[in-house]
Amino acid sequence: MSRIVVVSNRVPVPAGNSGHAGGLAVALLGLMQRRGGLWFGWSGAVTDAHAPPAFAQRGAVGYATLDLTEAEHQGYYTGYSNGVLWPMLHALPHLMSFRRQDLDIYRRVNKRFAACLTPLLRSDDRIWVHDYHLMSLPGALRSQGIRNPTGFFLHVPFPAPEAVAVAPGIRGLVQDVLAADLLGFQTSADRDNFAASASDFAGASRTGDHMIELDGRPIRLGVFPAEIAAREFAATAATQVEKEPARLLANSLRDQALLLGIDRLDPTKGLPERLDAFRRVISRRPARSATMLQIAAPSREDVVAYQRLRAEVDSAAGAINSEFGEPDWLPLRLLARPQTRDTVAGFMRLARVGVVTPLRDGMNLVAKEYVAAQDPSDPGVLVLSRFAGAAAQLDSALLVNPHDAEGMAEALHRALDMPLAERQERWQACWDAIAGATPEGWGEDFLRALAPGDLARLPVAGSAQSAAAAGSA
Repeated sequence: MSRIVVVSNRVPVPAGNSGHAGGLAVALLGLMQRRGGLWFGWSGAVTDAHAPPAFAQRGAVGYATLDLTEAEHQGYYTGYSNGVLWPMLHALPHLMSFRRQDLDIYRRVNKRFAACLTPLLRSDDRIWVHDYHLMSLPGALRSQGIRNPTGFFLHVPFPAPEAVAVAPGIRGLVQDVLAADLLGFQTSADRDNFAASASDFAGASRTGDHMIELDGRPIRLGVFPAEIAAREFAATAATQVEKEPARLLANSLRDQALLLGIDRLDPTKGLPERLDAFRRVISRRPARSATMLQIAAPSREDVVAYQRLRAEVDSAAGAINSEFGEPDWLPLRLLARPQTRDTVAGFMRLARVGVVTPLRDGMNLVAKEYVAAQDPSDPGVLVLSRFAGAAAQLDSALLVNPHDAEGMAEALHRALDMPLAERQERWQACWDAIAGATPEGWGEDFLRALAPGDLARLPVAGSAQSAAAAGSA
């Protein structure tokens, strides 16, 4: 059985022989332990000079990590990945901040990853590259002579070609990522947008829903929505609602309906728009009838746009509480610090309304976790942005346009007043959409699609041609 080689920006090296956080690790570690695996990427450390990869072994999985220099961190990670690609891919071009040297460093770091990974590979490995930080890596690996089946999965959205084109350097990155054999996306819209960009930017031809062709070489396109372990999360929520954090929250509500938002403090999450909608709700309902808890853990605090967002959210929250609060009651509780996954599961179980309204999101697993956390006999209502990838599966939620504060307010009113029978019917449809899936199944689906027997052999010349074209873009 072939080994799995996962390449991602950050590597979740465990401190011991067990214990991992959620996310990508949950989806992949079981598969890697069964087959044997190598996880390669950035250590998270910033150092003065390049050094060989550090290596750690945990069971059947090896972890190889590289440090970045300060210049690489600023150019590759903060500059181009998060200053250009992140806002562009989320259709927020006004937040882009481009410097030519950042693009150059981004490409150099991708090439260094490829050069350091190549000696660690075996001839029968299957390589799985993750996310926008590493769009150049497939082309860089092919330039190193690597012919192994290589897949790339984009966890975030991919917008239409005219929106993608605003990012300087993106044409070259599309050329680079087309060196992969399989490209995976969260939704069919993301897949189709990429196919259109591949045609516009690289001359690829669409030969079917799941295939494009470039220079006579077929490249498969797949839709692989990221999943949660829904039954496991449901059991956790049912247990955690009886634990102290959830009990204290429930006691503090005094029979008020709870609206709950859980996000990173990020411009893509639509927090100012959400607070505007909640302000409209609270102004029209009886006092003390509803309370909103918004957990907004800070992220990328060194980025100016995120600092401005923190100030805007703090100001909006203060304005709501000063206008509508009373000496012994505040309508909005804002927590700018993360909570544990278990604690959040208990909070979700309590919430009459789950508010998941990003301006744009690749998937948004919080929406699926909220559904899983509900009590089937008395479930809450999910209010979900139609621009989150999860909306394609959870279409029985109340879908909203996060740019329309009045429309969101109307949906929140409806959710708070929704009769039990309708809540149960909507919840059941959402549950049916996620109950049979698991993160491990998501990974297996991708790896089956990457099986060597299903892939055309990729000539090194073709990839070198792509790399050359990328360099001139």
